[in-house]
Amino acid sequence: MKTVLVTGASRGIGAAIARTFASKGFHTVITCAHSEKALFDLKAELEQDFQAACTAIVCDMSDYPAVEQLFSKIPAPDILINNAGCSYFGLLSDMNPEDWQRVIGTNLNACFYTCKLAIPAMVQKKEGRILNISSVWGAAGASMEVAYSASKGAINAFTKALAKELAPSNIQVNALAPGLIDTAMNSHLTAEDLNALKAEIPADRCGTPEEIADLAWQVVHAPTYMTGQIITIDGGWT
Repeated sequence: MKTVLVTGASRGIGAAIARTFASKGFHTVITCAHSEKALFDLKAELEQDFQAACTAIVCDMSDYPAVEQLFSKIPAPDILINNAGCSYFGLLSDMNPEDWQRVIGTNLNACFYTCKLAIPAMVQKKEGRILNISSVWGAAGASMEVAYSASKGAINAFTKALAKELAPSNIQVNALAPGLIDTAMNSHLTAEDLNALKAEIPADRCGTPEEIADLAWQVVHAPTYMTGQIITIDGGWT
């Protein structure tokens, strides 16, 4: 049985990805930093609905010793999906260094930690898949979300560089860059703001976590020659 590690899986995109992989028979390892009840509710759901092997671990992915401990408890993942993320909405001049470090730690440093720990086993097997969840703001940048945009831009560069490093070992590294997705991360938006954003999107709607999960499944099962790509899914927005 193959193992997939999905970080930030208690809700939204991460939970949808976990459901997709569990439904396909993967041993699904799911993590979150704070929403313990939601995480273990998801574990119970996956076990009941799909008779899937599921391991749920509360872990702050921005804390390297905690991530090391996580990897000591699970099988080496065949597929790593770096979805853990957080945002900060507000003017950069109002942002304190602690908030900056929180965003960069969760969105970028965590990706380094998991990749560092997952890669050796993948190299040994000459097989593996890494998928990072980025954002359209990683390329375009979003006003009032400078730290988030910076972290996702870094994820794009990280993905392209790591793909080149690991291609000789038959390890595929790609990223998804979703646009406006119907998740709790966008709960700070007013109905007026949300409608204004939708009006800019040719598809005239938000995307769904399930659509991102479907694409994640397709990408990690694509030919390994497709690597180092930042794949946008945004309804034609950008």
